Amino acid sequence: MTRGPKPKENAQRRNKHEHAQTLSSSTTEGRALPPGLGIKTAGARRFWRTWATSPQAGTWAETDWAELEITTRLVDGFYTGDLKLAGEIRQRVAKWGATTEDRARLRMSIEDDQDQEQAAETAAAEPTTTDLDEELFRLLND
Repeated sequence: MTRGPKPKENAQRRNKHEHAQTLSSSTTEGRALPPGLGIKTAGARRFWRTWATSPQAGTWAETDWAELEITTRLVDGFYTGDLKLAGEIRQRVAKWGATTEDRARLRMSIEDDQDQEQAAETAAAEPTTTDLDEELFRLLND
């Protein structure tokens, strides 16, 4: 005898969050660094290039790009020696999903297109269990 009410027929789990997003791992073309920002350091240029071509950038609106410009200015200041900016930069990039933990909190996942294609090719190329059994049987009976 079980406790509790009888389970409903065709019960389904509904744990998928309505705002969850899955992004493609392919990089976007992005935007060029605006020359009017006056960026002086290579670190800030690399920061812009990294975020402008990230999978997240494919879904960004104009306000997100404006936020990237402001954050890039902060990163430029950080690389010129103002270490007090580190906390502010970290808070800003967390909102874009900079780390695995940030992406989990944002219910954001990034699919690796190449790994999925390679896995499909490998699965097609690997022999099935029955093929392996037949091969083993032939080897043992020779």
